[in-house]
Amino acid sequence: MNSFLFRLRERLVNFYPPLLGAGIRSRNVDQYTIHVEMKLTAFNRNIVGVHFGGSLYAMCDPWFMLIMMRGLGSDYIVWDKAASIKFINPGRGTVKAVFQISQEKIEEIRAAADGGGKIEPVFSVDVTDELGQVVAQVEKLLYVRRKLPQ
Repeated sequence: MNSFLFRLRERLVNFYPPLLGAGIRSRNVDQYTIHVEMKLTAFNRNIVGVHFGGSLYAMCDPWFMLIMMRGLGSDYIVWDKAASIKFINPGRGTVKAVFQISQEKIEEIRAAADGGGKIEPVFSVDVTDELGQVVAQVEKLLYVRRKLPQ
């Protein structure tokens, strides 16, 4: 997939119903970094008045995979394989997370995948509130493999 289509998809992802409904907004900083934020609204608030855990997870779901897909290009298969979320503090107000994979890490994964077989890198991110306190810690396990020749 060319870079124009990646950029278009990354802009349109903000209109994906689960993200749009929860008020999740993303902004690409560069090809390796995405900033995501979510304001507390009636649509993502739980019964005790703080961010719903499912919305906090949705806020973190696709970003590492999208960064990896862009970094590796169309010759590789990249999937989300597993995830975990640990809730640390109640999320009030606007919460934020920064998703980043370095170019060096992407090249390391590319080299391993080029050697044959699957690679399962793990990435983590902290979701923070307006005061910088950690609200949740999310860990994502990706599946990466070079596509087989056809």
